[in-house]
Amino acid sequence: MTLYYSLVFALLMFEMGIFMVLILPLPLTWRRQMFTFISTNPLIAKLQYGLKITFIFILILFIDSVNRVYRVQRELADYNSPGRSTTIVGHERTEVQARKFYSQRNMYLCGFTLFLSLILNRTYVLILDILRLEEQVKLGQKSGNKNIQDYEALKEELRRKDLDLQAMKEQAKGLGMAYDELSDQVKTDSTPKKTK
Repeated sequence: MTLYYSLVFALLMFEMGIFMVLILPLPLTWRRQMFTFISTNPLIAKLQYGLKITFIFILILFIDSVNRVYRVQRELADYNSPGRSTTIVGHERTEVQARKFYSQRNMYLCGFTLFLSLILNRTYVLILDILRLEEQVKLGQKSGNKNIQDYEALKEELRRKDLDLQAMKEQAKGLGMAYDELSDQVKTDSTPKKTK
């Protein structure tokens, strides 16, 4: 394998390792710390930028390897065509089959590396969304518990106010009765007595 395809293979192994780390069921605090580090570290940002440029080169290698696979397939088809008087035998056939194998290997290697880079990017974005939503849920639960406590406090206050209202009604009824008694008494006291 040539040097650049060896580097592509190493990058594929690196991507597989990163993917395994991303999908590990880590505790929420560890995961949040890891993604905060990845998101804020300037060295990681430079590495991501370098990887984007590297993936452009891998895309070029992928296109080249697809072109080579197509050329080898066409060469095999030309040798195996019925109108051709010579056929591939022995050493020539082995050499063409080896070129076919290497070109297909390189195409799959570059293709899987590019595909895994897309999967990694999407997984990273989804995990960031999950962390953001979990944070919102946690805040919602805290405020939900606070709302429940507020609701219970308001319910207790309403119960006390109802008791106060009942007491005031009783007091108003008692005052009304006392007023009626006093007013009857005042009426009877203020009415002139008839002399006989």
